[in-house]
Amino acid sequence: MKRMFKVRHLILAIMCLLYFIAYIDRVNISVAAPFISKEFGLTPTELGVVFSAFAFPYAALQIVGGWCADKFGPRLVLAVLSIIWAIATLLCGFAWSLTSLLVFRFVLGIGEGGAFPTATRAFTFWLPATERGFAQGITHSFARLGGAVTPPIVIGIVALYGWRESFIALGAVSLLWTALYVWFFRNTPSEHKWVTQAELKEIGVDTARMKSTSKGKTPWAEMIRKMWLVTFVDFCYGWSLWVFLTWLPSYLKDARGFDLKHLAIFASLPLLAGVVGDTLGGVVSDAIYKRTGNLKIARRAMLVLGLGGSLVFILPVVGTKDPMMAVALLSASFFFLELTNAVLWSLPMDIAGAYAGTAGGMMNTGFGVAGMISPIVFGFLIQTTGSYQVPFAVSAILLVIGIIGSLFIDPTRKVGDPPVVPKIAIPVR
Repeated sequence: MKRMFKVRHLILAIMCLLYFIAYIDRVNISVAAPFISKEFGLTPTELGVVFSAFAFPYAALQIVGGWCADKFGPRLVLAVLSIIWAIATLLCGFAWSLTSLLVFRFVLGIGEGGAFPTATRAFTFWLPATERGFAQGITHSFARLGGAVTPPIVIGIVALYGWRESFIALGAVSLLWTALYVWFFRNTPSEHKWVTQAELKEIGVDTARMKSTSKGKTPWAEMIRKMWLVTFVDFCYGWSLWVFLTWLPSYLKDARGFDLKHLAIFASLPLLAGVVGDTLGGVVSDAIYKRTGNLKIARRAMLVLGLGGSLVFILPVVGTKDPMMAVALLSASFFFLELTNAVLWSLPMDIAGAYAGTAGGMMNTGFGVAGMISPIVFGFLIQTTGSYQVPFAVSAILLVIGIIGSLFIDPTRKVGDPPVVPKIAIPVR
């Protein structure tokens, strides 16, 4: 009789909690922003700088964090990173000025910088190839769920106690997750005492060979050649995602006139739509691959559909006069945008294998760089133009560019494969 209980599914559940908590700690600043801005007297541009302070170390440490996970194992690396971001979240509750808030958000970016590449490295060893799209989809769904529940959670704590207490409470939850992770997680299935031989066979990953490979010299030049386009498309995707994560509550409050009670509800709806999009994107991409055996089609189709659908629904947002219609359009746009997320995170595993941590960091650097630029540019354009029309137009342009780039991504060109030598036809005399 085949056992239903799988240790790898518990590992996946713990990683879902990681993504959930990490995103709450990441986006809580956007929900608390109106209160922080009032207390510290921040302009929209200064607020944009606060949003972006997280993204600078986040982008810089993507590759470093992934490389460390490849070399030293995700158990140690992720434990250290989660402690750093938990403490940084706690410290945000004690900020006394713009400068201190910038410093604490910067440290938070250090902690979260290598977290998702490290988790990707863990999935490479713990999951068979046919489950990786789903794993990336469901974990990022929990990330979006974290973002979706952040407004009611943070606003609820703010209403009862204050904005500072919201950061302190969330930082404590992050420390509890770290303890759970260190107790249960192991770097490979073969190291976990609960994993049976039958499950090891189902996973089908030669962990000894992959560990030996990852400890060797990292093929940087080859990975750059095969991952740069994925990184670029991730930048185009990330630009719009950062707009949703940082400016959505302020947009709904300032441009659409939602009060505090309604803001907690309607700021969550687009992110809840993203929860569905994340899971569906990974599931559909895996299903296409199983049905066709064509990895190019499975990955490219979801990228084009997701970015294209997001573009279609983001364009009319500014023009509509109905606040509820604006929320509906934003929700649809974010749903389609998130169809691409699981695919983008699957590509480092598809292409880099044992170096998936490093490749995942390389890919997510695009997202991090977008986070460095997007919130500041968005805030500057709002301040200088007095409207949201131009900032949303910039997002639309980058979605178009991302669609074009997606058509040329090739997940079948794997790191370590011999170079393709073009065949030269020799005329027969």
